[in-house]
Amino acid sequence: MEVLIFPDAQSLARKSADLVESQIKTFPDSVIGLATGSTPLGLYEELIRRYNEHDLSFAGVKTFNLDEYVGIPANHPQSYRTFMDDNLFSKINIESSNTQVPDGMAGNPLDVGPAYEKMIEKAGGIDLQVLGVGTDGHIGFNEPTSSLGSITRVKTLTKQTIEDNSRFFKPDEFQPKLAITMGIKTILDARRILLLAHGENKAEAVKDMVEGPLSAMCPASALQLHQRTTILIDEPAASKLSLKGYYKFVGEMQDDLVRKHRPSDWISR
Repeated sequence: MEVLIFPDAQSLARKSADLVESQIKTFPDSVIGLATGSTPLGLYEELIRRYNEHDLSFAGVKTFNLDEYVGIPANHPQSYRTFMDDNLFSKINIESSNTQVPDGMAGNPLDVGPAYEKMIEKAGGIDLQVLGVGTDGHIGFNEPTSSLGSITRVKTLTKQTIEDNSRFFKPDEFQPKLAITMGIKTILDARRILLLAHGENKAEAVKDMVEGPLSAMCPASALQLHQRTTILIDEPAASKLSLKGYYKFVGEMQDDLVRKHRPSDWISR
C-alpha cells in the first residue's frame, strides 16, 4: 500500500488525474472502475479539462461503476447513472455503451450482481479501480461487517449511510435503503487501485484503513492485501496517521526511483 499525502484536495486531484491519464495513454482500451460522491469530483473535473485542452481521448475506454441504488430509475436525479452522466460521461468522448452502472430497476435485483461480474470478466477485468472511503471505512456500499471475499451483490445500507445521503433526497421523496455494489473481492481483483480521500472527517477512516488491523469492521482495510494500491490523501485526511512523516519520505524516494529507472511502473496490465 503506497500512501501519498498532498497539501490540499486540488493537488490531490491533479496527481490522481496524472495517474489515470498515464493509464489511458498507455492502454487506450483500459477498463476503469469508477466511484461516485464528492470525493472523485476533482479528479473528474481535471480529466474533463485534459480532454478539452490536451486531447486526452476516452474513445476506447470502458468503465464499470462501483454501485447503484435499488429502486430508482437511471434517469432519477439521485441515481449514480445520472451522477456519472452529469459529472463525467457527457463531457468527454466516451461511448455510452462502454459505460456500465448496475441496474437498480432490474426485475430481480439479486440477478444483477452475477451478471455484472460476468460483464467485468468479459471486458478482461478492471485495469484501474478508483475508490473513495466512507467515514466508517466502507468502500463502494460494502458496509462494516461486509465479507472480505464478497462479489457484486445487493447490500442493505447502514443507518449512518442512509442519514449521510439523506441530504440528497427531498423530505417526502423515496430514499433507497438497498444498493447493488461491487464486492470487496471484486475490488481487490482490479490490477491497480487508486483510493482518494480528503477532509478531516475522513481522518479516522484513513487511519483504520492504512494502520489498523485487517477487519471487516473497516472494509477499506482489505486494501492492505492488494499489491498495487495507491492511497492519495490531503493533509487533513492524513492528520491521524501515526507514520505520516514516514509515508512522505517513502513518497519522495519512490518518486525519485520511478522517475530515474521505471517511468511507466505505475501503469497496470
